[in-house]
Amino acid sequence: MTPVKLYRIGEVMRYSGLSRQTVHNYTILGLIKEADRTDGGHRLYCEDVFETIRRIENLKKTNTLKAIRRILNGEMEEADVTGK
Repeated sequence: MTPVKLYRIGEVMRYSGLSRQTVHNYTILGLIKEADRTDGGHRLYCEDVFETIRRIENLKKTNTLKAIRRILNGEMEEADVTGK
């Protein structure tokens, strides 16, 4: 089985166009989640972080970050219940 690609914060910045501070803030606010950490303590993110970031940026047009967190958490809870 092919191992899952994990992205360091610098790669997330490069591919998403966000600043390091924004990625950090989104993580601290619970909008995106780190998948793992390196032995040195650096955050690693799964590939799905890019879709979540696109969703956040779209939702920011009409919602606060607090509201976006509720929306995303509700979607995660629903996915846990339905198995999707």
